[in-house]
Amino acid sequence: MRDLIKLARVQLITLVPFIFFKAVRPYVLKNDYPEFANIFVLSFPNFCEGIIGVMTVTMISLVIHHKLGSSKISISENYIYIIATLLSAVYVLLQEFRIHNLGGNNVFDPYDVVFSIIGLIIGYILLIKIKPRFRNTE
Repeated sequence: MRDLIKLARVQLITLVPFIFFKAVRPYVLKNDYPEFANIFVLSFPNFCEGIIGVMTVTMISLVIHHKLGSSKISISENYIYIIATLLSAVYVLLQEFRIHNLGGNNVFDPYDVVFSIIGLIIGYILLIKIKPRFRNTE
């Protein structure tokens, strides 16, 4: 359980800059900032969404694996991390390519795709570093 709290902390830490960049978007777009600043401010929330998505799907997957009985179905945590990252990638990238609108109205932007992919990769790296497991005995 302690490991799931670590993932929730990563989500909360990532949520702060996500909200900040969403809030400053109108200000940056109204003023004359360099193109790089506009790209970064508009696309950085996608980076955050990638990380948050990976953490969320991993938490759900670990709980489901535990509830189904990890002794009956033996899947290593590494596979859970990979599967969670791939599921997050499918969701995020399909949204970026406007195949679904479950996360809101999207406008296709190649920079958003790049930031999303980087966020997904960073999310996976964080999983490898944290190595979360679902344990009741902590």
